[in-house]
Amino acid sequence: MTKPQPTDFSEDLFVFEMANNHQGSVDHGREIIRQLQAVAAGFPFRFAVKLQYRNLDTFIHPAYRDRQDIKYVKRFRDTELKADQLLALKEAIDTAGFIPICTPFDEDSVDWIERHGFQMLKIASCSLTDWPLLERIGRTRLPVIASTAGATLEEIGKIVDFFKNRHKPLALMHCVGEYPTMREHLQLGQIALLRQCFPDIPIGYSTHEDPRETEAVKMAMALGASIFEKHVGVGELNAYSATPDQIGVWLESAREGRSMLGQTQERVPVTAEEIATLNALRRGVFAKRALVAGESVSQETTFLAIPSQPGQLLANDLSKYVCQTLRVPVAAGEPLLPPQLDIQDHRGRVMEILKKVTDLLRIAHATVPDGAACELSHHYGIDHFEEHGAAIINVINREYCKKLIILLPGQSHPLHRHLKKEETFNVLYGAMDLDLNGERRHVRAGEMVTVERDSTHAFSTQDGVVFEELSTTHYPDDSFDDDDRVQMNPKRKTPLLFRAQWLTEGLR
Repeated sequence: MTKPQPTDFSEDLFVFEMANNHQGSVDHGREIIRQLQAVAAGFPFRFAVKLQYRNLDTFIHPAYRDRQDIKYVKRFRDTELKADQLLALKEAIDTAGFIPICTPFDEDSVDWIERHGFQMLKIASCSLTDWPLLERIGRTRLPVIASTAGATLEEIGKIVDFFKNRHKPLALMHCVGEYPTMREHLQLGQIALLRQCFPDIPIGYSTHEDPRETEAVKMAMALGASIFEKHVGVGELNAYSATPDQIGVWLESAREGRSMLGQTQERVPVTAEEIATLNALRRGVFAKRALVAGESVSQETTFLAIPSQPGQLLANDLSKYVCQTLRVPVAAGEPLLPPQLDIQDHRGRVMEILKKVTDLLRIAHATVPDGAACELSHHYGIDHFEEHGAAIINVINREYCKKLIILLPGQSHPLHRHLKKEETFNVLYGAMDLDLNGERRHVRAGEMVTVERDSTHAFSTQDGVVFEELSTTHYPDDSFDDDDRVQMNPKRKTPLLFRAQWLTEGLR
């Protein structure tokens, strides 16, 4: 059994808590370790054995040291090991290849832990806010795992800050302080809560459930726990400590859970079997009529149906960012195949344009409603957008209409007219040159111009402009371009939804 780095919580760590189950005997403790070593062999996890240290000469009040009627006083006194005996158990943990971990319950115990060479230190739930003990722990060089039973989020947050300020590696354990913990009290959802509240802290699960319980470890894994702790022993045990045989069943359940959970750090590669199965259910693209070379793939020229043919263009290949033009004729009803097409993906180009548009809007201190319909007009093709085009954001379109129109520096919008709507331009930022019925006007920020119905108009800008178009209702068939090349271009607009966060956070 190799001994990995204890502070690496990206791989599962299983902690066997011996507590007082050594029964005050080094030999019995060694037997527990020996049986755990045999059980753990063959499982793909990292393992640790944890001891508990207390200096009983000072931990228990002198007046109560010999009381037999106080549960924990009696247990601790009956199972007491001296420092040299505890060191012998720690050495047995090392020999077995386990990571040695220890829980101190007083400051003297921290001294012993350092002298005995433990690799990690555990804080019990009852000690989580024992600040004198925490201050002593904070002066060690050891990484810390802390159980959180009975603690509020505010208290846990203080612990996190305390150890962060000391640059000490820390993991938190969800734990319920009931011995044993009934199934309905396990509160495994707290693992998810701790991960949400402390996203940069590894989270684990310290169990006190019935040792026959094997489902909880799978659920804890699914919720993101990476450290798992259980009380263990040999012989007559309490209701929450597991025998080595029960540990073996528990670990097998964990192995099944990890196998079922699979990859969590990155997307799993898609298999050829998955692709074949999904493609059989995906709609293929077929020619709606006899198509000639040069025609574009669109709703007017194609239809979607199953069964798709091997290698066929699929509905999943269609995107508003992708332009597909036929190289060869295709008969009606026949599938379209990628080798028959010129395919251009403009998504990267669209993102590049959107960044320029949002940068200008940000400079103009413009606000845009989240989710507003937006279109990029590229009258002579998207590659010529910076020369001829505009970004148009539709804010509202009822009996009245408001749009934001953005032209980048050096951009122009070709000559056109509307028969149904009348519009007024209100320049918010920059300036533009407006060609209105053949007359040229320079319109600056703060100036307004009304464009009546059937008036030919075009606009351009030298340094960039943002203006409002306030109008009567906009109709999609009410724009008539002076240049037939624009009017006949079916791919001259790219529709989008504008996200307001682009103006504050940038594009992702």
